[in-house]
Amino acid sequence: MKYSKIVGLGHHVPDTVITNQYLSNVMDTTDEWITERTGIKERRWINPETDTVANMAAKATRMALERAKLTAEDIDFIVFATITPDYFFPGSGVLLQRELGLDGRIGALDIRNACSGFIYALSVADQFIKTGMYKTILVVGAEIQSTALDITTRGRNTAVIFGDGAGAAIVQPSDNAGILSTHLHSDGKFAEELYVKDPGSSRPHAERQPEQILDTTSFKVVMNGNQVFKHAVVRFMEVINEALTTNKIDKSEINLLVPHQANLRISQYIQEKMGLSDEQVYNNIMKFGNTTAASIPIALSEAWGENKIKDGDIVCLAAFGSGFTWASALIKW
Repeated sequence: MKYSKIVGLGHHVPDTVITNQYLSNVMDTTDEWITERTGIKERRWINPETDTVANMAAKATRMALERAKLTAEDIDFIVFATITPDYFFPGSGVLLQRELGLDGRIGALDIRNACSGFIYALSVADQFIKTGMYKTILVVGAEIQSTALDITTRGRNTAVIFGDGAGAAIVQPSDNAGILSTHLHSDGKFAEELYVKDPGSSRPHAERQPEQILDTTSFKVVMNGNQVFKHAVVRFMEVINEALTTNKIDKSEINLLVPHQANLRISQYIQEKMGLSDEQVYNNIMKFGNTTAASIPIALSEAWGENKIKDGDIVCLAAFGSGFTWASALIKW
């Protein structure tokens, strides 16, 4: 049986560092308050004059291609995970295709599954590789959250959490190692616990006009933090155990768990419940915040670059987010 193997990883984050101290100057918060609740010390926010979702994704892709010793012309297909596309439509996949100079040559697919988006995208790529339809697939997670945040005391519960960035993975077929399984779940009953209402199509005509956009909060992130945390800690455990059970692998055999970087307290809770050491769990939320679909590929790229992932290692990816959606992937590196 053919496996889908990640042969290259890359990431890119904006240059601008937003510290907790900076946020304490523009809203009623403190470094201690943010750190205690989220574990975040700083995050990266874009320069709107130079950065886009597509060009950050292109920079992450070029790093991944260089590490894989491939060129953009080797890419057969793009799967792009983001909930913050540069345009309402078209999707970011075609914009990345253009950035890479591959206009008209390959297809591009967009995935809108928020924090679980990268694993969903990886699972789609896995199926295409296994059927033989494509040989080299680019899987990307990239987000710009900063430009939609309410940078006031009113919006501090979400404003202190999110960062911007992009991560990319190159996936090819392999005979002896790669993605062992992926597991995808959702529950739409909780859609409004973490969402942005607009721009939505199910509105009266007048409510979709620019005049209304100027005086509304429905374009801001709304999050019921307690509900999200309560469900996240349960679903993370379930979907990780599902992957381990499917592949008859014990949790002690995990060399590295790379969770979605939603909140350091969630990651630490999962680590404690599973009895994993610090060396078995990779977190970088402290310096990048929650970059939504980009968080896992950024963390995975950093971990690989720090030699924390070696051939033969068992690597588990897990995510939970808006939708609610949750997912896992178990990989033999």
